[in-house]
Amino acid sequence: MSTPADLIIAVDGPAASGKGTIALRLAQYYGLPHLDTGLLYRAVGLGVLDRGGELGDAALAERVARALRPSDLTDIPRLTDRGAGEAASRVAGHPGVRADLLDLQTRFARQPGGAVLDGRDIGTVIAPDASAKLFVTASPEVRARRRWLQLTARGETIAFDDMLADILKRDARDAGRGAAPMVQADDAALLDTTDMDIEAAFDAARRIVETSRAR
Repeated sequence: MSTPADLIIAVDGPAASGKGTIALRLAQYYGLPHLDTGLLYRAVGLGVLDRGGELGDAALAERVARALRPSDLTDIPRLTDRGAGEAASRVAGHPGVRADLLDLQTRFARQPGGAVLDGRDIGTVIAPDASAKLFVTASPEVRARRRWLQLTARGETIAFDDMLADILKRDARDAGRGAAPMVQADDAALLDTTDMDIEAAFDAARRIVETSRAR
């Protein structure tokens, strides 16, 4: 269990909402370790594909998840490409995969001093007693544009309309899955970054954390 001195910050939200950047900035500001839990699921998805398997193969996905460690999340360019994102959303629907990754994420959150984690179910499943909870979102069109700009800057070719379709499909899959669906925790503060740049979004997030700590 966390102690009163621990600061656990849960940052949830859909793809390309800005939650990862906000979580990293919060971790740097408070001097806490940070875990992008989405990378875990991306690594599982890629691990299944690297073994020649199908993303719908729950047993294989679970074996990959059981062997995963945070130190395996080093190939950031590959883990953050479009294919990895789609693979992550697919394997995250397997209850066994989520169960296998639950302990890893929980132990990360419970380390002395606290931590910052971002994902889809941090405030509802991984750290329901987090010191501060944020649900970061933005309009689908803005999120698609952010992701489209990120990918095209790296040389990937994708039409904006296809990117928007991907975002909407992932939203529906993440919110509709039976195992730990993406929902805003009842006690999470909503942060809509549609009309914010990163500095404004970080400042708003920091103020939410400070308000939560003062309670």
